Amino acid sequence: MLFQEEGDQSLFAPSSLTRRETFFRSSEDFPDSEGANYVDEISLPQSALKALLDETSFAMASQDVRYYLNGLLLEREGNVLRTVATDGHRLALGSLTTANTITEKSSIIIPRKAIMELGRLLNDSEDNVNIAFSNQQIKVELPDLHFTSKLIDGQFPNYERVLPLGGDKEVIAERDQLKQALSRAAILSSDKQRSVRINLESGLLKATVINQEQESAEEEISVEYNGAPLEIAFNNAYLLDLLNAIPDDKVRMVFSDENSSALITPADDKLERQYVVMPMRL
Repeated sequence: MLFQEEGDQSLFAPSSLTRRETFFRSSEDFPDSEGANYVDEISLPQSALKALLDETSFAMASQDVRYYLNGLLLEREGNVLRTVATDGHRLALGSLTTANTITEKSSIIIPRKAIMELGRLLNDSEDNVNIAFSNQQIKVELPDLHFTSKLIDGQFPNYERVLPLGGDKEVIAERDQLKQALSRAAILSSDKQRSVRINLESGLLKATVINQEQESAEEEISVEYNGAPLEIAFNNAYLLDLLNAIPDDKVRMVFSDENSSALITPADDKLERQYVVMPMRL
C-alpha cells in the first residue's frame, strides 16, 4: 500500500476501490523521554529487580479512588532500594542493598500498568538494568530497549506506621505446607466470603472455612508455636498471595490479638520482605 502526504496533517492511501485518509501529528510533538531532568540513577541485576517487584506488586490496588494506591512506591534511602504496595487491607514491603548511596531520602510512585509491563519485560538474568528517576517520570534501560513511564503525583501513606510492633505470639511454619492447607480449605470459599479462621495452640495451626451453605473444611498442620491459644480470621486469598510471593521455605507469623494486623516475613531475621494483613471479624 502506498501512503501519500496531503497537506500538513493528513495521509491518504489511494487504491482502485477505496480511499483511506487519516490525520497525523509531527514527530516533534512526540514526548521527549531523553529531555527529562533525571536526579537519581542506580544499576542492579535484572533478576534482583524482577524479584523485588514480583514479591511486592501483588498488593497494589486496582482502580481505587485513592489513586496513589494504584501503583508501587519506589523509595531510596542510603544504599537501600525499597518497594511498598498496599490496597488498604494488606501491605507488602521489600528491600535490597544497592552499590551506590544517596544522601537524601527520595521516593516516587510508579503506576500499576507500568509495574505490570516491567514484570513482563524483566527476566532472571544477571544482566544489569539501569533505572533513572525524575520528578515526573522513570526510565528503565534494559540491554535491548528503554522503558519510560510517567509517575503518579500523590502522597503515599506512611507505611512505617502500619507495620505491627510488639506482637507476642510468634509462629514458624513450613511455607509450602501452610500454602497447601489454605488452598485445600479455600475450595469451599465463596466469592463473597473468603475468610479463613486460624486457630493456634501449642505446636498446631488449624485453618477452618465455613461457607454460606454451612459447609466446612478444616486443615491442621504442625508449627513451631508455644504461645497462648489464639483465634483470628483473615481473607484467605490475601494469605495465599503473600505465600506465593515468598520464596523461602519457612515463614514467620507474628500476632498480637484477634483484632490486630499480623506481620508475616520469611523465617530468617533479615526483614528484607515484610507483609502485613488486616484481620477480619470473627
